[in-house]
Amino acid sequence: MTLCPCDSGKPYHQCCEVYHLGTPAPNAEALMRSRYSAYALVAKHTNLKEYLLQTWHPESRPTQLDLDGDDTIKWLGLQVKYHQIIDAENAVVEFVARYKYANNLGGKAERLKETSRFKRIENCWFYLDGSYQSD
Repeated sequence: MTLCPCDSGKPYHQCCEVYHLGTPAPNAEALMRSRYSAYALVAKHTNLKEYLLQTWHPESRPTQLDLDGDDTIKWLGLQVKYHQIIDAENAVVEFVARYKYANNLGGKAERLKETSRFKRIENCWFYLDGSYQSD
């Protein structure tokens, strides 16, 4: 059994894989977890790059994602700090993700603290943007 990278404690096939295969995430936290898992697994499942773009809000979506090269990241763990529903169409998720650069796997892990905003359009949640916080 392969546990889901989002640190839910559930098997991947019962957690984020469901969303990666096309089921809309029921809330912003589930979408954020599934996007983290997509980033963590994109090297093994190249179709997840498309998932990341599709779940990005059209107003802020980049035209492409460059997830290869010297700055490739290995994601090590996720901790969701809180999920706040603002209203029926808006939510916020704060999280901390640990990672290492692939070209420095022997080095110290880094932390990404982000407060992400999500917006719902026609019953589908989308990542809008995020603000980063330093330790």
